[in-house]
Amino acid sequence: MTDSTVRMDAIGISSRDLAASLAFYRLLGLSFPEGAEELPHVEAELPGGIRLMFDPDDSGADRGPGRIALAFHCGDAAGVDATYAALTGAGHHGESKPWDAVWGQRYAVLHDPDGNQVDLFA
Repeated sequence: MTDSTVRMDAIGISSRDLAASLAFYRLLGLSFPEGAEELPHVEAELPGGIRLMFDPDDSGADRGPGRIALAFHCGDAAGVDATYAALTGAGHHGESKPWDAVWGQRYAVLHDPDGNQVDLFA
């Protein structure tokens, strides 16, 4: 894992009420397309290129207040694999080993020490 290939790319919010979340963030100046409330995934680019992503949480599970996921771009598929191996090798919880996702990315999921989701992708 090299520092130059891994960069913070996105923050994901799992929303129980997507329309309310988008309305809130619109009031803070973020822009979303009309009808975004009906989409399965919504993004807004923040200054500096970080994406703020919203996904509806239809699970009905009580997951407590606030759920975020941090997404790190790892350069390429080998970077995803190496970063996942380094973090799990250091004792951190790996939720999903690297896989080739149907949407065309190499993807892996871990948890940070506080239980927040950390996605690795390329």
